[in-house]
Amino acid sequence: MSLPTPIQNLIEAFSRLPGVGPKTASRLTFYLLRSPENFSLDLAQALDELKSGTAFCQTCFNITDAGRVECRICTSDERDHGTLCVVEEPLDVLAIEKTGGYQGVFHVLHGALSPIEGISPEDLKIRELMSRLQSSDVREIILATNPSMEGDATAMYLRNQLENLDVQITRLARGLPMGGDLEYADQNTILRALAGRQRMD
Repeated sequence: MSLPTPIQNLIEAFSRLPGVGPKTASRLTFYLLRSPENFSLDLAQALDELKSGTAFCQTCFNITDAGRVECRICTSDERDHGTLCVVEEPLDVLAIEKTGGYQGVFHVLHGALSPIEGISPEDLKIRELMSRLQSSDVREIILATNPSMEGDATAMYLRNQLENLDVQITRLARGLPMGGDLEYADQNTILRALAGRQRMD
């Protein structure tokens, strides 16, 4: 049985989303087909506004409202502009902001170095980061790339690029999660926890 073209097109569109397979794409499509018309229209409007209503901050490259040159974090007088946290993606900014414990500013790379996927330094916002540092009073740069091979490679590359600057370079600590058991932790996690151990005062 062949499905009507609009249904096939939507299933294919959903299938292109990360983590969405053919079965999930089909379920989502038929859910929308059964739902009230205004639900589908609201979704279509939200998708349209996703592109038309957003832009990238020209300083940190985080997502901001369309029409703004800089995001609210970059323009805030209450933030510590001497502390700069470098992250891979805008979602990383959101994760750090949710903690409520960081009051500095950000720089979003929009990815990590990955020779296998053909992602080189020129594909990331590294040139913009170096340019930004020439005209700012940053005292500390926190390399908050993901704890992965790509994230570590990106952090090492950035450290080499930044080592001639008069700025403190730090990396997010890694180790055992709260509530975790040692017996279930992998060797790399335990080794990093040992290497990053802190003095108890």
